[in-house]
Amino acid sequence: MQNPTATETALSEAEVHRIREDFPILQARVNGHPLVYLDSGATSQRPLAVLDAERDYLTTLNAAVHRGAHTLAAEATDAFEDARAAVAGFVGVDDDEIVWTSNATEAVNLVAYALSNASIGRGGAAAQRLRLGAGDEIVTTEMEHHANLIPWQELAARTGATLRVIPLDDEGALRMDEAARLIGPRTKLVAVTHVSNVLGVVNPVEQIVATAREVGALVLLDACQSAPHLPLDLHALDVDFAVLSGHKMLGPTGIGALYGRRELLEAMPPFLTGGSMITTVTTTEAAYLPPPQRFEAGTQRVSQAVALAAAVRYLASIGMSRIAAHEAELGAHLVAGLSALEGVRVLGAGIDLPRVGLASFDVAGIHAHDVGQILDDAGIAVRVGHHCAQPLHRRLGVTASTRASTYLYTTRDEVDAVIAGVARAIDFFRRA
Repeated sequence: MQNPTATETALSEAEVHRIREDFPILQARVNGHPLVYLDSGATSQRPLAVLDAERDYLTTLNAAVHRGAHTLAAEATDAFEDARAAVAGFVGVDDDEIVWTSNATEAVNLVAYALSNASIGRGGAAAQRLRLGAGDEIVTTEMEHHANLIPWQELAARTGATLRVIPLDDEGALRMDEAARLIGPRTKLVAVTHVSNVLGVVNPVEQIVATAREVGALVLLDACQSAPHLPLDLHALDVDFAVLSGHKMLGPTGIGALYGRRELLEAMPPFLTGGSMITTVTTTEAAYLPPPQRFEAGTQRVSQAVALAAAVRYLASIGMSRIAAHEAELGAHLVAGLSALEGVRVLGAGIDLPRVGLASFDVAGIHAHDVGQILDDAGIAVRVGHHCAQPLHRRLGVTASTRASTYLYTTRDEVDAVIAGVARAIDFFRRA
């Protein structure tokens, strides 16, 4: 299952309050008010199970992985690889198809630079299908986070390929007619977000993948806003690459992952080079390990990987389908409540697609930063700005927006608090 449906049983209010007990920070007070945290789309909070897992690793197992021959190093390596297996299972792929990165941005750049290296002849015959040059095309969309746009701009500049962009309609939905036109015989790669970090809509990835398959193009999926919120099976989606970020899914900062189809990872030349990713080195050349270690040069993010594994186990214990249903209910309530306020425009509200519990909105005549300040004064944390998606905002005719994003620990009362806070901001500035 890839999208929330009405048949799923959402978390009950009692269950959500029980979950909140696992998150100490949610008991905090900000500016004299109980914290209302609706910025999980930027960074989620961490439960005790995740905090304890990282601390336990550091106090009982901390050692260099894949290097030392002593017992502690072997046990640390086992913990590191067990974490890889946990994350792989969570997104429906094999252990050796998960590469650890510092974040999703690095994961996208890893693919972009590996393709760039293949394009100058690195990687041998197996990398032939990964090479780009003049006449080839990369396709992305107008709604992408900058991290899934700028690396492809740079790859096009390095290789002479052309970057094509699938446009949006007036509501903000992908123009699928244009996608079908732009993805053609010259397309080598399609890079698309699964869930928009501004609109909250779940894009029709299956349709995009099918179109790409017709012309032999590879597909990279930005799963940063879907892996934390929806059941995800990357093999079933049939994408070639996917990226995710730990800190958006109850894990720590400093850890992300790249999924790559095994045969593609085996063909790809490395991006970062150095220790721990080689078999033999002379003063003039080196031979590299098979993936995923080929792409994991240097000292690894071991405690962070262990913590991320604890995060996905925590999410799985609750059930991703139930989390998705809970957030779908909150998202619908959030959009309806905001849309009912005079002068409020919820970006993408009219798009007929499933959505996660996220809404970005513009208040006529009031800057997003001013709205955010009023909310912050009341202890309500939201995101303001362009959310690293300037082309999308430009297409929809706004400079910035205010974004409220929910998660498994968000209550309906908190959503109501945001709606009431926006109403107060409107009243305050209009009276002023």
